[in-house]
Amino acid sequence: MMFSSSNNMSSNNNKLNVRKQVVLEKKSSKLVKEKEENNNIGIINTSSFFTKHMKRVYPIIGLQRSNSSLSLSSLSLSLSQNSNDSSLTEDNYVPLHRDISSVLRFISQAKTSRQVDDLPKNIVVPLVSDYSGELKRCNWITDNSDKVYVSFHDEHWGVPVYDDNELFELLAMTGMLMDYNWTEILKRKILFREAFSGFEAQIVAKMGENEIAEISANKSMMLAESRVRCIIDNAKCILRISREYGSFSSYIWDFVNYKPIINKYKHPRNVPLRSPKAEAMSKDLLKHGFRLVGPVIVHSFMQAAGLTIDHLVDCFRYTHCLGLAERPWRHI
Repeated sequence: MMFSSSNNMSSNNNKLNVRKQVVLEKKSSKLVKEKEENNNIGIINTSSFFTKHMKRVYPIIGLQRSNSSLSLSSLSLSLSQNSNDSSLTEDNYVPLHRDISSVLRFISQAKTSRQVDDLPKNIVVPLVSDYSGELKRCNWITDNSDKVYVSFHDEHWGVPVYDDNELFELLAMTGMLMDYNWTEILKRKILFREAFSGFEAQIVAKMGENEIAEISANKSMMLAESRVRCIIDNAKCILRISREYGSFSSYIWDFVNYKPIINKYKHPRNVPLRSPKAEAMSKDLLKHGFRLVGPVIVHSFMQAAGLTIDHLVDCFRYTHCLGLAERPWRHI
């Protein structure tokens, strides 16, 4: 009996030990699980933080919400394309920490100053209007703007022009602003080039009555005879200018000391319709016999030909045209 009782007590002790062991394992498992959940929450919060702030600085990366955790290594690669470390993984956060520190410092600087010249020169920030990646343009470019006008703004307006024929073309087209808007003019640009022989001044200056009648009768161009004669007369003036100054380009660029005027307009209301330089150029052009060259027309010509940079500072073209303006003057 004593042996049997001893066996029962031993059996009970074994069961009790097993139960204690199971309880301890459950508690241990629960603690591990809670620790992992806390770590995951930290990662999610970190990801959310960086997603929020990266969009401000690098919105074009297009970080999207996902059920999976944010790939920090891929973000690091996007932000640090010039990094020498080509073996970035999710377990290697050193390059990421350096990049994040740089970006956060930039965010801090952006809050204290919005001046364009205060931006770090080694950081290229794509300017966009929203998180969709749409480019930020000058405010006068709207959703209703014609594609040809948007293209002109994105590719030509404000780009320094040095070629005599191109300057002649822009002067002729800005003169047409007396009758039409930019969109209407740009849609007929190819027709104008064909009619005026690529705005080669030597050819246009020799046009006679037959050519004038043919061009003015062309309903596709809708160019009055008086306007055609103005363009021909201006071509003759350009030839005289070229003989005196060496080229039409050198004459035009001399008004701005052979370097574009760089403005820093933040709002459309700040952009003037005329300027002292435009008034001086207009007066001298009129003295040389040019027509349709009032101060407002001349200022539009200067804007289009890149003699003055009038893109708004938050337009994506501003920085590009600024870089072109820094190049030394050159006549092609």
